[in-house]
Parts: sequence; structure tokens; C-alpha cells
Amino acid sequence: MIFEAKARPHYGTLWALDYEQPTPRVREALVPAVFTWLGPETILTAARVMDFSDPAGLQRRFSSGRRCLCAVLYGKIAAYGWVTFDEEQIGEMGMVIRLKPGEAYIWDCVTLPQYRRKGFYTALLTHVVAGLRQEGIGRIWIGTDLDNVPSLRGIARAGFSPVVDIAQTGSGGLATARFYERPGASDKLIAAARQALATAPGIHIPSQPEPSANQTHSTG
Repeated sequence: MIFEAKARPHYGTLWALDYEQPTPRVREALVPAVFTWLGPETILTAARVMDFSDPAGLQRRFSSGRRCLCAVLYGKIAAYGWVTFDEEQIGEMGMVIRLKPGEAYIWDCVTLPQYRRKGFYTALLTHVVAGLRQEGIGRIWIGTDLDNVPSLRGIARAGFSPVVDIAQTGSGGLATARFYERPGASDKLIAAARQALATAPGIHIPSQPEPSANQTHSTG
């Protein structure tokens, strides 16, 4: 293993809903929201909500094939989440997930502050999953920081199962990521997770799997 001096690991969890798992029941928010896919015609409005200083950045997301589902409450965007079908950065982990045909990755999910604690996150995820399954997408991934308890709960309620915890230490050429298998995750999904993340640039991933992260570190 290669570590930077005094570097502290960053822990994340990769979750999945796999091909043979049934589509979870669609949940609704605690308020009368409408869930809809955004189109390029909404770029100016969406850019303001998503804090894009330049709408061109949002346009590039749409042009690359990424899609966005949003929850609309009384005509205003209350929550949103993005979906990628080929390749995407995984947040603060500094890693890349590369998807196969029939797979999708959910990311950049946000509930605006004034709409939190109203069940938007879980509802959003179940609506995304239902829409993707109708289009023939069988395996759906999502990642989160291991210390983001509200996100962990929302993802679990949406029907996802944890596959691996990832501990990343260092950065750039010194970065090392270790996988910790979650109890109950299938060998197939664990292998798929390692394959999807194994080609992340600048990250060294040891070839041997690790035991569950829950057995090796405390999540608080």
C-alpha cells in the first residue's frame, strides 16, 4: 500500500440494485410533488437551482447523454438527481465508474434546504429506478460517503443493497483505494463493482478483496 504522510482515509459505499431484484415500490414525498425528467429547455431555470454559474456546464451534461429527474413542488424544483449510462466521477472518492450496457449510475442527488425532511430523497430514487427499469436498465449503482447517515438511510429505503465500502487514502499518483466487501453482497456484484472501478485513473486498487469494512473500522 502507498500512503501520503498523515493522510486520513476517506470512506464511501457503493450500493446496487441488481438485475434479478424486483423493482422497489415507488414512494412518494410527504408533500404533493410531481416527478419529471428535465429537458434541455429547462436549462436556464435548472442552472439557477443547481448553482451553475454558466448554463453551458449544464448543457454539456445533457449533451453527453446524462439525464436528470426532479421533484417539482408548486412549480418549483425541490429535489433532483442525475443519471449516467457510460462513465462518471464518483464525488469525493476521486474515482471513476465505467458502466456496461444495461447499467446506470445515480449521482448528484440534492434536496434543496427548504424542502428537506419531507421524504424527497427516497421518493426521488424510487422514481428514478422505476423509470430506468421501464427502459430496460437492469443494474443500477449509487454511491455515498459512509458518514452521510441520512443518505445511507434514504438509499436503503429505496431498495438498494450495499456492495462494497471503499477506503481511499492519498491523492494523485499516491492514491490507494481498498475494497471491503459487505456481508450479504453476492460474489457477482462484488466482482462487478471491482471491475467497474478498477480502471479509475491515478488510483491503485489491490487485487485481493478485503473483509467487510464493518469489521475493520468504526463508522461512528
